[in-house]
Amino acid sequence: MKRFPESMTGKSGAVVAGGLVYAVAFDPGPAAGIAEQTANTLRYLDELLEKAGSGKDRLIQATVYLSDIADKARMDAVWCDWIGGEENWPQRACVGVDLEPGYLIEIVVVAAVV
Repeated sequence: MKRFPESMTGKSGAVVAGGLVYAVAFDPGPAAGIAEQTANTLRYLDELLEKAGSGKDRLIQATVYLSDIADKARMDAVWCDWIGGEENWPQRACVGVDLEPGYLIEIVVVAAVV
């Protein structure tokens, strides 16, 4: 098992175990709007997946947590541009939740490792 600790105490951004990477991403900033936070979160997710030996083309499952589910359409526009063709599409769910103040999105994924 390999862990990729975050700057926040007690938390790993990614853990690799059993040929899978489990990762969580958010906008480290965070930016002001959902489109910007989504783009920054996905850039951070790309970094985590690469460090763990994976990539968006190996995503299996994604759960998108939104502080306001009404932002789903704007998030989807950025997500769809990032994820690419259907060969990359994971099983995905979006859930409206309370996030820390200023944070609009958090994404939790499971992906295969090469």
